[in-house]
Amino acid sequence: MTTPLALIFYENLLIGNQLVNRLRDLGYRVKPVTDLSQLTALAAEEKPLLFVTELGVQAEPLCTAVRALKADPATAHVPVLAIQRPTRKRADRKVAEGARAAGVALVASESACLTQLPELLGRVLEIE
Repeated sequence: MTTPLALIFYENLLIGNQLVNRLRDLGYRVKPVTDLSQLTALAAEEKPLLFVTELGVQAEPLCTAVRALKADPATAHVPVLAIQRPTRKRADRKVAEGARAAGVALVASESACLTQLPELLGRVLEIE
C-alpha cells in the first residue's frame, strides 16, 4: 500500500513549510504545485488524495485552476482545502466565496489549519 499524496500550493513560505511538515507528520507524501495552470495535468498523473492550497494573492489563478480540476472527470473527485489568512476585510469574504464557487470544499483560517489539520482533512475528505 502506498502513502496518500497531498498536492500543495502556497505563497507564504512559513505557512507552506508548516503545512508540509504537518501533512508529513500525518503520514502524507507531499508534492508542491509550482504552476497552477498545470494542476489538472499533475493531479491526473499523480492521483493525489487531496489538494491543499493557500488562498492568497494568486486567488484568481487558483480559482481558475480549481475550476479546471473539478471540470475534468479524471480529477473532479480530488477535494480541495484552502487556507486563508484572516484580515477581516470584506474582500477576503468575497475571495472565499469565489473559491467555494470554483470547487473548494472548505476554506479555513491559517490558525485553524495549523491547530486542527487532522479534523479539517477529515471534513474535506468526508465532503467529497
